[in-house]
Amino acid sequence: MDHRKLLNIELGRVDASAYRNLPDSGFVVVLDNIRSAHNVGSAFRTCDSFKADCLWLCGICAVPPSAEIRKSALGAEESVPWRYSSRTLDVVEGLRKEGYSIVSVEQTVGSVSLEDFVPDFWNPGTGSGRRYAFIFGNEVDGVSQEVIDASDMVVEIPQFGTKHSLNVSVSIGVILWHFVELKLKKL
Repeated sequence: MDHRKLLNIELGRVDASAYRNLPDSGFVVVLDNIRSAHNVGSAFRTCDSFKADCLWLCGICAVPPSAEIRKSALGAEESVPWRYSSRTLDVVEGLRKEGYSIVSVEQTVGSVSLEDFVPDFWNPGTGSGRRYAFIFGNEVDGVSQEVIDASDMVVEIPQFGTKHSLNVSVSIGVILWHFVELKLKKL
């Protein structure tokens, strides 16, 4: 059995300009006041990996150019389209007007456990299905209550240990993997 590690050239990755020309994925990521530039960089890298259509940086988020972001993003801040807004709620309202379903990732009364979240995937060819905006909150307070109140649904990642939360960059990876895994199974 051959388990030789693949060389970068064998991975078939696209460059930043080709990335922007790939078909839309049907989801965006919104960061609600993420203070750590390293977490923002990790968000860029994860969004690149799963082909997010846009990464919204809101409030006190660090923005490129930033050495700390680049250290975690490894250049993904050049491939993933991103935008900044001083208010997350303004982004949520704008995305809703564009037809996105707003999904906060948080622990709330009435949240949907991740394994029960089954998206109605958007088909860019027909315009059917839904596009999703996944909102992730800051390291101390999570997603703000006003953003939760403006959400169409809240999804919670099941956890079984003693800690009450995951690092935001880990949460982004878990949510996006679940979304993409379900989408791949539908293809």
